[in-house]
Amino acid sequence: MTGTGKKRISFAEVELEVALDYAAEDADMTLRLHQILKPRLVLERMATVYERIERPLIDVLEEMESIGIKVDVNVLKSLSDDFEKRIAILGNGIHDLAGHEFNIGSPKQLGEVLFDEMGLPGGKKGKTGAYATGADILDGLATQGHVLPAQVLEWRQLSKLKSTYTDALMGQVDARTGRVHTSYAQAIASTGRLSSNDPNLQNIPIRTEEGRKIRTAFVANSGNVLLSADYSQIELRLLAHVADIEALKTAFKKGADIHAMTASEVFGIPIDELDSPTRSRAKAINFGIIYGISPFGLARQLGIPQGDAKSYIEAYFARYPGVKGYMDEAKEFARENGYVETIFGRRVHVPGIKDKNPARRNFMERAAINAPLQGSAADIIKRAMNLMSNALASAELGAQMLLQVHDELIFELPESELAKTKIVVKKTMESAASLSVPLM
Repeated sequence: MTGTGKKRISFAEVELEVALDYAAEDADMTLRLHQILKPRLVLERMATVYERIERPLIDVLEEMESIGIKVDVNVLKSLSDDFEKRIAILGNGIHDLAGHEFNIGSPKQLGEVLFDEMGLPGGKKGKTGAYATGADILDGLATQGHVLPAQVLEWRQLSKLKSTYTDALMGQVDARTGRVHTSYAQAIASTGRLSSNDPNLQNIPIRTEEGRKIRTAFVANSGNVLLSADYSQIELRLLAHVADIEALKTAFKKGADIHAMTASEVFGIPIDELDSPTRSRAKAINFGIIYGISPFGLARQLGIPQGDAKSYIEAYFARYPGVKGYMDEAKEFARENGYVETIFGRRVHVPGIKDKNPARRNFMERAAINAPLQGSAADIIKRAMNLMSNALASAELGAQMLLQVHDELIFELPESELAKTKIVVKKTMESAASLSVPLM
């Protein structure tokens, strides 16, 4: 009805008769679905999730979308120009290393350069006959010391930042408000996580210097500041709570460095003798466990032999047996019911948990382990968002909630109210759930 691609038009431009039929069908089908699904909420014990979390959130999201967030177009333009220059320099360097020009953005041509012309190891052709040149392949080659794959990775990163963020965001600034207005969807992710689109403001990379530069383009009005508040290591905290792991719960209550503690426990090294690489390995294990990581996956992530990775995971389970128990129970519950639940009762379905295909079955088993944690985290921040408006209004503060980026909330507020707002926001986020560990 609205077309696709470059020919796509807005709904406002659709002919009235066509729009009328669509709108009537939309309303009719929504009512029919409501009449079927609403009674099931009580029968299947889902009324609390709907009434206490999802339905109140509609008004919260509408207000956030309407307010939007201010963007400094000059910063974006400067970044875009810088990326363009660096992309060109990298492109020239890549062509020099290859000995001729080729389309760096073409996986087929890149594969031929890497594996046919340069004779690099690890070339594998897919069904189309072209070599695989994904990030994992290039990263592996770069780790071996090959310069061209490393430069292609950097070229790809800058190209994506330029096209997806700096260039795209400039075109999505509302001319009337000078702000970008994302749209949040509540029913896309099975775990209950919100998704952001047009533009997606949840995927701006923050682990790279370039990604952090893009975030500097988001600004506040004169006299205002932006405030970011996030739940620290929320899924690890939920794991400690759900699996009832006393050592982890104690560590969180004491505000200990959880990754250093894990490193000390698993590798048998006193905390004061830990080096940074060892702590990083423990961090990878902590977060990998949440996602049901395999020895193969951990070995690949850390660049270590699979046998070592297997030993690390076994040592982790030996130190925290409750984790293994939780994982086994989650998988068994999923196999029996076809879904798992968050701590608030949200159901996350895991189709394929009994699949005969080992790869698909293993994937869904990992989902069964992680979904209750990720879903509970999503529920908690939604509950915080529902509480936030009244909390700020009751404190007579002028802060406005602008964005939600998974475990993070971003506010705009008068600079003079920063200290008071921090206290209210922290207290509200901490009160969103009652766990056996502190939330922040």
